[in-house]
Amino acid sequence: MAPGMTTATPPTCASDYNAAWLASRSPAEQAAFLGSLNRAEAEALDHDWAFCARPQQLPPPGLDWQGWLVLAGRGFGKTRAGAEWVRMEVEAGRARRIALVGATAADARHVMIEGESGLLAISAPGMRPLWEPSKRLLTWPNGAVATAFSAERPGQLRGPQHDLAWADELCKWRDVDAWDQLLLGLRLGTAPRWLATTTPRPVPLIKDLLNDPKVRVTRGSTFDNWANLAPAFLAEVVRRYQGTRLGRQELHAEVVDDVPGALWTRVLLDCRRLGTPAEGLVRVVVGVDPAVGATGEDEGAETGIIVGGRRADGAFVVLEDLSCRLPPTGWARRAIDAYRRHQADRLVAEVNQGGDLVESLVRTLDPAVAYRGLRATRGKAVRAEPIAALYEQGRVFHVPGLAALEDQMCRFTSQGPDGLCDRVDALVWVLTDLAAGPLPTAPRLRRL
Repeated sequence: MAPGMTTATPPTCASDYNAAWLASRSPAEQAAFLGSLNRAEAEALDHDWAFCARPQQLPPPGLDWQGWLVLAGRGFGKTRAGAEWVRMEVEAGRARRIALVGATAADARHVMIEGESGLLAISAPGMRPLWEPSKRLLTWPNGAVATAFSAERPGQLRGPQHDLAWADELCKWRDVDAWDQLLLGLRLGTAPRWLATTTPRPVPLIKDLLNDPKVRVTRGSTFDNWANLAPAFLAEVVRRYQGTRLGRQELHAEVVDDVPGALWTRVLLDCRRLGTPAEGLVRVVVGVDPAVGATGEDEGAETGIIVGGRRADGAFVVLEDLSCRLPPTGWARRAIDAYRRHQADRLVAEVNQGGDLVESLVRTLDPAVAYRGLRATRGKAVRAEPIAALYEQGRVFHVPGLAALEDQMCRFTSQGPDGLCDRVDALVWVLTDLAAGPLPTAPRLRRL
C-alpha cells in the first residue's frame, strides 16, 4: 500500500478501488495511490470499467433479471455504460452473438460503435473489435460477433439469433415492432439478456418495462456526471431548463406524462381506442404531409402518411400510420399503396413546400388516384384545434398500433408543436377532408 492511503482492506490490484473511492480521498492520498501504480497498472486502469464507473453505470447484481433499463438524463453516461457492458460480457465469454440496435442506422454506427463512448473507443488495444461497416459487423479477437441494426427496419431483426442485445435511445424508436422482433431473436445461450439505454419519454413501451418484474431499472440525471461535463454546458442547461417540463424529462429523466396545454392527452386517447377492427366505413382518405427535402432513410424530415375513415354514424376512425423517412418516390409509392389497400376515396397532400411535385409524383405512379392538393393558409395550431375538438366530442377513434402518432399528438399545444409534428399534420389533413367531404348514407364493401 502506498504511503498516506487509509483503507480497511489492503488492495491486491488497482481494480480493488473505484473512481468514487479515489475521489473521496484527499489530494495527497490520490497522488500516493496513483504514484504507487506501475506503468502496466496505470494503462490497465484506463480500461478498467469497475474502477472508472459510477455505481449507477454498472449492471444490476444477481442472475434473476432478463433486462436492464437505464433511464437517465442527457450526459449521464448511458452510451458508455452500454458499450462497457457489452465489452465486459464479450471479454468474459458470456456473449458470442450480440445485437446493437439504434433508433436509426446512423445512430447505431456513429454513437454505439464509432462514437467517443462507443465500442471502438472504449476497448483496450488488444481486445479492440474489427469493424466492417459494409457488413454492419463487429468481430472481437475471441470470435464474438455483434451486428448493427436500425429500429427503422424491424425486418432486419427477423431471423437473426442473439444471446445479448443493447438497444440505444429506445424512446426514439418509431416502430415498436423492432422491439418485439429483437426480443423474439434473443434466444441463444442459457441466459440471454438485454440492455436499453434511453432518455425517458412517456411512451407505452417504457411504462410496460417499468412494470415488468424481470426488468431492473437504473435512473440517473445529467448532474450525476457533472465532473465529466463542460462547466459551460452545465451552467447553460441549468439556466435554460432547470424547473421546466423539458428539464424534468431531459435532465432529471422523469417520465412526464402530458405536456401542459396539449390539445390531446393520453387519457383522452386511451378512451378512444377501438378493440375490434373498424367496420361500416363510408369514406376513406389517405393524408400526406410531404418531406420534400428528404433524400434517404436517415436524412431529412419525416413524411407523415395517415389513413383515416368515416362511418355512417358520423364517427371518424384513424386506421393506419405509415409515416416514414424515404425519398419522394418512396413515400409516394407508400401512400399510393395505402390508397389501393384501403380502397380509399381520395389522397390529399399538403403542397405548401412541394408545390406541383407531389401531384406530379402521384400522377406519374398512378394516374387513377383521386388526388387533391391542400395549401395551408393558417398556422398549424389553428388548423389542429377543430380536430382536437372532434376528439373531445368523442367522435374520433384509433385502432391499436398508433403509438408514434399519439406521442406527437400529446406534445402538440395550442401554441404549436413541441418538436416534430409531421404525423399530426397528416392526421389533421385527413380528418379535415373527411369532415368536409360528402357523407354517403350506406357503407360500401371494402377490404381493410
